[in-house]
Amino acid sequence: MPFIPHTEQDVKEMLERIGINSINQLFDEIPDSLKHAPLDGVPSGMSEMALGRIMRERAKLDGGMTCFIGAGAYEHHIPAAVWDVATRGEFYTAYTPYQAEASQGSLQLIYEYQSMMASLMSLDISNASLYDGASSLAEAILMAVRLSKNKTQILMPLSISPFYRDTVKSIVSQLHIELIDIPFNESTGTTEVETLATYLNEKVAALVIPNPNFFGALEDVDALTNWAKHAGLLTIAVVNPLAMSLLKPPGKWGNDGVDIACGEGQALGIPLASGGPYYGFLCCKQSHVRQLPGRIVGQTVDLENKRGFVLTMQAREQHIRRAKATSNICTNQGLMVTASTIYMSLMGPYGLRQIALLAHERTRELKETLSKIAGVEVVFVSPFFHEVVLRLNKPVEFILKELAKEGIQGGFSLKEYYPQLGESMLVCATETKTQEDIAQYAHHLRDVLERRKVA
Repeated sequence: MPFIPHTEQDVKEMLERIGINSINQLFDEIPDSLKHAPLDGVPSGMSEMALGRIMRERAKLDGGMTCFIGAGAYEHHIPAAVWDVATRGEFYTAYTPYQAEASQGSLQLIYEYQSMMASLMSLDISNASLYDGASSLAEAILMAVRLSKNKTQILMPLSISPFYRDTVKSIVSQLHIELIDIPFNESTGTTEVETLATYLNEKVAALVIPNPNFFGALEDVDALTNWAKHAGLLTIAVVNPLAMSLLKPPGKWGNDGVDIACGEGQALGIPLASGGPYYGFLCCKQSHVRQLPGRIVGQTVDLENKRGFVLTMQAREQHIRRAKATSNICTNQGLMVTASTIYMSLMGPYGLRQIALLAHERTRELKETLSKIAGVEVVFVSPFFHEVVLRLNKPVEFILKELAKEGIQGGFSLKEYYPQLGESMLVCATETKTQEDIAQYAHHLRDVLERRKVA
């Protein structure tokens, strides 16, 4: 953010207002011996130009990689206007609003974000964001346990991101909540409704339904939602928000929609950045709002009938009795939410849908092109969004290392988390990939697979 210094007149007026003669008087409590202490051990600083040159040289060492990795963090085009606005001082330096009299601009932005996210999910209520997608799933599960009068088991498909499952386990296991693993069909990569009854008992509170799931496959969300409703369970959707502009949103799954929807908001205008910061979203039906963690901003009018925005619910331990708090959420990743709100405003419903369509089309081209190469096999037959699983006839780690030498991040190895799938990797394409990018990937993958020896 550019530094704009105060003018001499600004400084003069500020000093007059607080009743002192010079800026140095602001520091009169500091002993003179400290003010003039030598800094013998500190080298002289570089000039801005020299530092800029070093940073550019080091950036070149990273190279320009073409990324076909997804697995929960996606490369999308972000219009320059998004972060030009988000990094304005009014947003960039503003912290999470705790008080109802906080900045009207920040509160209005959060209100707009909540309205957009609730609309995207076709649910009644959205909170003002969480730490990330994984912790938002954990919070959704805690909600479900409270709503179900403390039933302590959750049906958790193995087709959910292993990173989400690890995070959720770390959080909820301390509260003696049990996650019951639900296997996926080896042919489709999705959850079979017919198998769920095997895991049902009086302690089960909810069924988690991912769509798209970690493999990129689309689940039979209507059948899963209706089964859970019939079994007396709550339903938790874990979704890619961009995909919901194209696919049926969680609030319309089955006959009555899901109870809670959550996920990662990174796809909505947040760049890839070595793991974050990102943010999690959480939406629910109106009937569940009292168990929704975080904050909710509402719109009202003041005594002069002027529109205003206020915090209408903030059920955390600093505001109410600790025993009645729904969470200990402090930072809500407000800057990321700001960027997503601007991104969704710029794109609109039509723009988001077009991006999702193009991402799917690019993945379809990627799948068809790579599957024609000898030694490459598509693992699952299900419909997909913008990720697919491929099985190779050589060690996947070797393949990915060789592709990296050619400037291609070829995918995400599934061997550690899903060894039963063999030498498999998850590949992803978004609207940022061209037909030339896909052809280049196919050329280098074919070259690696045709080599006789594996190093």
